[in-house]
Amino acid sequence: MSGDLLNRMAPPLTSTSSQSSVIQHRQVQVGPLSMHIAEAGEGPLVLLCHGFPECWYSWRYQLEALAAAGYHAVAPDMRGYGQTDAPEPVEAYSMLHLVGDMTTLLGALGEKQAVIVGHDWGSLVAWNAALLRPDRFRAVVGMSVPFMPRLPIKPTDMMKAMVGDHFLYILYFQEEGKAEAELDPRAREMMRSMLFTASGSVDENHFRNLDLPKSAKFLDGMVNPDELPAWLSPDDLEVYVGEFERTGFRGGLNWYRNFDRNWELLAPFADLRVTVPALFVGGLRDAVVTGPEYAEEGPAVKMLETFCEDLRGKVLIEGAGHWNQQEAPEETNAALLEFLAGLDQETT
Repeated sequence: MSGDLLNRMAPPLTSTSSQSSVIQHRQVQVGPLSMHIAEAGEGPLVLLCHGFPECWYSWRYQLEALAAAGYHAVAPDMRGYGQTDAPEPVEAYSMLHLVGDMTTLLGALGEKQAVIVGHDWGSLVAWNAALLRPDRFRAVVGMSVPFMPRLPIKPTDMMKAMVGDHFLYILYFQEEGKAEAELDPRAREMMRSMLFTASGSVDENHFRNLDLPKSAKFLDGMVNPDELPAWLSPDDLEVYVGEFERTGFRGGLNWYRNFDRNWELLAPFADLRVTVPALFVGGLRDAVVTGPEYAEEGPAVKMLETFCEDLRGKVLIEGAGHWNQQEAPEETNAALLEFLAGLDQETT
């Protein structure tokens, strides 16, 4: 992508406040759920799906940029998060439930189709929504997490074999109540540490040198910084802390507890490929994208062409970590708007 083109297409960033006059809030009935959405603008629908541990606020920059460019941008609090209902049963958080929420949300908004954009866990929802319902999701953007094909063996069995006696947060999250007992009383430390440690602001040697025993806890691998990085203001942090002090982390943790269930439920679709236009955006300081060496795109990103029949590009942002849409909003917005503009040209 041309740097000049990106600069021309990206509108200037405005308020980062949760009280932005451009962004409106309401509750929408989505099947059995009362779902909170933040929305801005009018035009073709762009659905923005956040990940763990976040909420609609992760998309504050994109909501305003998309509205300014002539789109109706909608960022829900996903199932189990923020002001959206959080069903109690673990099995209520399967991928079929999550994709179903986004499909049902389209109907609640009076729309037949949308471009779906996801980050982190929201990226997995977006990829699967495009895979399973290409009639409703006309294009997909995955951020930070590439498309994950179905594994040949149960995911947690594979993870246990890979890590042996070492700590892996996904396995730590599997036992109900265990991570909640650690994280719920320490929501401020959790959000401050998690947002910093997974960002491009952390020391590049942190993950290279991290080797925790199986008995470790989640926050043992996190860095609680003396000062917040420039991309995360105290007011930004307070939005996240306020939400998770109120709700706790169980809703988001339950998404992780469905890895094996998703593996079973999605078996009939194992040989499908994403057929709609697709874009991947990630940070070059994100170990999920590059691995701990931060050198280049990792194997999963390199294989995107194998699983996406119409991959329009891979945008890897220098210096950005896992939270690319917050750490590098100008670059993220420019890539997203160029992708959307290309879709619009095809429909005119």
